[in-house]
This record gives sequence, C-alpha cells and structure tokens, in this order.
Amino acid sequence: MLEINNLACTRGDHLLFSGLSFSLSDGELMQVQGENGKGKTSLLRMLCGFVMPTEGEIRWRGQNIRELDEEYYAEMIYLGHLNAIKDELNALENLHISAGLSGCGIDGKQALAALRHMGLRGRETLPVKVLSQGQRRRVALARLLVTDAHLWILDEPLTALDVGAVRLMQELIGAHLAKGGMAIFTTHQPLEVDGVETRRLTLA
Repeated sequence: MLEINNLACTRGDHLLFSGLSFSLSDGELMQVQGENGKGKTSLLRMLCGFVMPTEGEIRWRGQNIRELDEEYYAEMIYLGHLNAIKDELNALENLHISAGLSGCGIDGKQALAALRHMGLRGRETLPVKVLSQGQRRRVALARLLVTDAHLWILDEPLTALDVGAVRLMQELIGAHLAKGGMAIFTTHQPLEVDGVETRRLTLA
C-alpha cells in the first residue's frame, strides 16, 4: 500500500498544497487533477522520491520511502510528460537503456516484442529523431511492458497519442491493475479503464 500522510509542498515562497493525505491499494487507479500550477507534477515527483515534501511523509508497505531507498525504486516506475529518450539512438537502444536504468535487464526479443506491441513494427531500428511525436511517446511508454514495477506513476501519459494509442494505453493500465498493480496519473485527456473505478484527487 502507498500511504501519504499530511503532505505539504511549496514552490519558492508559494504554498501549492498542504494537509494532503490518501492511500492507494493493489488494483486501484487514481487520477490527480487540478488547474495548472496547483502542484500535480510536484506531487508525482514527491511520490517518486525526487522531491522532498515541505511536511509529511510518504510510506510504502508501511515504511518511509526515504528509508527504503533502492527497495522502493525497484517497485516503482515513473514516466514524465517528457519522453526522456535520446534522439540519436533508435527505439531498441532507447528501450534497452531505459530498462537497464530501471533495473530491468531485457533481451532483444523482449525489446522487439514491447515495441511492436506499442505499434512500432518496422520502426524499431530507426533513429528516434525521425519518428513522429506520437511514435516517440510510444517508445517511452514501451518501458511499461518490460518492467515488474508494482506502482506506476504517470505524468500525462497520453501526450501526443492518437485514438488507437490511447485505447492501447488504457488496456495496458487495465492489465496492470488486474495483476494487482496500482497506478496514479495526471492527464488533460479522458482516460477510463474498463471495469475500474478511477479515484480522483483534486488539488485546489
């Protein structure tokens, strides 16, 4: 279980939010929503351990994530609204590198299967810089298919995706939840997973 207790976040001298508490259990999906500048991305980055909260704590399986350190990172994957891929490398190379950095060693067969599942057949060895924005996003999202992470933290996962890719993303999240995983995300586009009631947390 992911537990957030009395969390507060400031940016400079500006308080974005305070007194924030919630929990997320296996099989649950949560959308963080609110106007721009309310701290949605800051909250997700705190949940990843990238940013320290001004107050409060984040606990994973009953322990503060600061104490767990690498144990927590092995069970969590973060995909930001930027793709974090290298333009000069191809899709296969990018996926191998990102999977390795996440602690998930994969072979060529697994990488090919993931990219093809994401609709990139025939583009696996092209430099990423020649791909469309939607295709580049699919390369980044392919990481979700090769990870064993229990917790998915997704910041605007639907950016630049067409209708077919959005449907595919919904299916990926649904399959992850069905296996007992959990996910928390932000989006400006509709994202509904069949058979799953999305919890919504609004930062006002």
